[in-house]
Amino acid sequence: MANASFSGLDLLPTAVVALDDELVVRYANPAAENLLATGAKSLIGQAFLTLFSEQVELEQTLAEARTTHWDYSGRNVTYTRPGREPLPLACVVTRIDLPEAALLAELRPLEQQLRMAREDRLQFEQQANRELIRNLAHEIRNPLGGLRGSAQLLEKELKRGDLREYTQVIIKEADRLQTLMDRMLTPHRAPRLEAFSVHEVLERVRSLVKAEFGADIERDYDPSLPELVGDREQLIQAVLNIARNAAQAGSKKITFRTRVLRQVTILKQRHKLALELQVVDDGPGVAEEIQDRIFNPLVSGREGGTGLGLSLAQTFVQYHQGVIEFESRPGRTVFRILMPLI
Repeated sequence: MANASFSGLDLLPTAVVALDDELVVRYANPAAENLLATGAKSLIGQAFLTLFSEQVELEQTLAEARTTHWDYSGRNVTYTRPGREPLPLACVVTRIDLPEAALLAELRPLEQQLRMAREDRLQFEQQANRELIRNLAHEIRNPLGGLRGSAQLLEKELKRGDLREYTQVIIKEADRLQTLMDRMLTPHRAPRLEAFSVHEVLERVRSLVKAEFGADIERDYDPSLPELVGDREQLIQAVLNIARNAAQAGSKKITFRTRVLRQVTILKQRHKLALELQVVDDGPGVAEEIQDRIFNPLVSGREGGTGLGLSLAQTFVQYHQGVIEFESRPGRTVFRILMPLI
């Protein structure tokens, strides 16, 4: 087969193979060679089904793709590699009707497929959360102003000093709620972009957390990181919210770790370079019952918490085309910020 028919697929970051009517591999792009750890010369001419454990199920999937003329997704398969661990993959098959090939099969590591699904869900939830926060804040602000003003007028009429103590409670609590509402509305401004070192952001957060909690955060920085273009203040607040949660949970050891990642997919976009920023702590971990909702507003694992810190952090990071992931168990919690550099 002339590879010219598929020359445009050579540059794709996703693994793609083309199959003929007999389900024999007739083309494999460089990403497929990397994923399957086999050169194109070895792959071409092989029966596609023999590469996977689920041969019967996959054959049915391929047959359906050929007869229905629809893209067919939803088949998870296991690539068997001699001398190596089996590799679980998601396989998406598309009918192409070319003289050289009948089907195009796209292969993705199943972990990557699950991560993309999580990112889609997070994006949807964050959008809904932002609208909820915005509407809630607007609805509460006006009554708060009236409540505070009425308490001030009442205080002027009171002759007993001990009664003014109660009006002061009303005024102070109204002010506290007003500050909370302002925080809920703040993220909706657009980022103010500038170039800066992410390590400057982390050093600023270290000093703030040390001043507030006395915690000394350990550094594990990658000196090769290029400058990041973004909103410095938003990123300071995002990392600060995560680090504060760790300190408030009683963590004895907190670590900031940075790394450069290459050829990374974030929110369905492929990037040549990306920042991986980890906040690692040895605290009690995120309670299992709230792990699925930890980025939702008003969800907190700490008594007296507002439940806004992580929601705001996720919002700020998403403004930079990034995402926050986490894994947690007692004694080790890792919050991982992924953001594109290029």
